[in-house]
Amino acid sequence: MGTSNSIIKMIKISSCSICKELMSHPVSINCGHSYCRACIQRYYTKVSSETGLKIKSGCPLCRSSFRLENLRPNKDLENIIDVIKEMAEDANKMLCKEHLEKLDLFCEDEGQLLCWRCNWEDRHKGHSVALVGDVCQDYKEKLQETVKKMGKLQENHKAQLCLMTEQINAWKAAIEDQRQRIQSNFKNLQHFLHEEEKSYLWRLENEGEQVLRRLKDAEANLQQKYEKTESQIQELEAKCMGPAQDILQDVKNTLSRFETVKLEPWKAELPKVHTTCNVSELYFDVKTLLRRHQVDVTLDPSTAHPDLALSKDRRQVTYKQCHKDLEASTERFYVFPCVLGCEDFTSGRYYFEVSVENATTWDVGVCIKDVPRGFDMKKEPEFGFWTIKMCKKDGLVALTSTPTSLHLSEKPQLVGVFLDIEAGVISFYNMTSGSHIFTFPKASFRDTLRPFFQVYEHSPLFLPARSDQGEGKSPHGESIIENT
Repeated sequence: MGTSNSIIKMIKISSCSICKELMSHPVSINCGHSYCRACIQRYYTKVSSETGLKIKSGCPLCRSSFRLENLRPNKDLENIIDVIKEMAEDANKMLCKEHLEKLDLFCEDEGQLLCWRCNWEDRHKGHSVALVGDVCQDYKEKLQETVKKMGKLQENHKAQLCLMTEQINAWKAAIEDQRQRIQSNFKNLQHFLHEEEKSYLWRLENEGEQVLRRLKDAEANLQQKYEKTESQIQELEAKCMGPAQDILQDVKNTLSRFETVKLEPWKAELPKVHTTCNVSELYFDVKTLLRRHQVDVTLDPSTAHPDLALSKDRRQVTYKQCHKDLEASTERFYVFPCVLGCEDFTSGRYYFEVSVENATTWDVGVCIKDVPRGFDMKKEPEFGFWTIKMCKKDGLVALTSTPTSLHLSEKPQLVGVFLDIEAGVISFYNMTSGSHIFTFPKASFRDTLRPFFQVYEHSPLFLPARSDQGEGKSPHGESIIENT
């Protein structure tokens, strides 16, 4: 069975009478007939060249005259031709390519469409063959089930894509977080190394000045001895040049004065420089570097405000509002709830840690031992205080002359305080992350310093034991005693 008669008729009507093919870009002329644009233009040019008169060119079908400038695109016919091409393609798809017959049979064994002539061939003998209409619905339902299954698979893939997108974003965030942490750690290490460099250079300069002063004193002493010896030589030479009477005059006393003179052996040894720095050792983490100078700090009950309660081991302090009548002491804080550490810092380098894990508000640092304790107390470097403060309202600030806001990526749980008295350095560190918090401008310490703490309600402070003695007992559950 060939292509349907309707399609054949439509193809015949839509074909160009010049090229005998379906029209391409159809145009209509004055008489109403339509042709391919290219075909009618070639025809017009050919006829005009033969007659020499363009105006006498006529329609190939009816001979009516027309002009090229009057050609009109026939869009409707062009659309119909597109539809005819699609129908012809669909019709051809339903035809057996070998026999050009309609594919109205289905071979169950091979899963192929057959025409009636294919069915009679030996290769399909014994196969289960059915009409397309009889098996179509069954296979349609199977395809729909497959579509549902694939839909679930697609949903699963979509969910996995969402999870994968989340994983990608989480991975990017983790990489960015690690990048910032690495940069922060190196920045902290660079800062610490810079402070170490300044400290070592200061000590080297100080040692250089002291040794140079001793060398210059020794040089001046030698110069005096040299000049005295030169004067004595001149005296003896003058005596030798005089007459016999002058030479022998008091000669024994003169000789006895110089017989005691002995040559002093001179050791020209260059003094050794004692200030050295093994830079390779400074490549440890900041925590290790700081804890080399760690000291045990305990609280001094004789300085504690009456509302403060200290633990038995004097490592924890709590604001109790107990208002105990305590023994009068010039060292006690009576106005503000403060307490000092027992340790005196006079020279050298020191480091101690304060646990603020259970505190929301606190002041931590160092101060001069005999700072004012009354209403005139001002926690500023000019008045002998070098502290940082945490509070809910302002966050973390350094109590400089004008408070300096400090912005940290995470709240510190363990604060480290580093003090280098000779170098005039007081620095604070977040020991939870090993990061630098703040360093006060260089100061000159002429008086004894002590650890300083101001305690607030519901914000106990705890002093861990030195790291080489263990991390210290947890502040939870410590028995508390009142100030004494």
